[in-house]
Amino acid sequence: MTNTLDPALLELLACPASRHPLRLDEAAAELVCTDPGCGLAYPVRDGIPVLLVDEARRPGKS
Repeated sequence: MTNTLDPALLELLACPASRHPLRLDEAAAELVCTDPGCGLAYPVRDGIPVLLVDEARRPGKS
């Protein structure tokens, strides 16, 4: 997959909305917030995480 992120970078990233850690969903090419109350999914485009709340997918929506 071309959207693989450096594990060290992933450890530093946090959800801009909740400040919780993010987990990589490689199948969907997204970084997903680990806060159950938030759950925003941020796209990873060409290996670059787009950590903008306006660009995030809301839980339960595609």
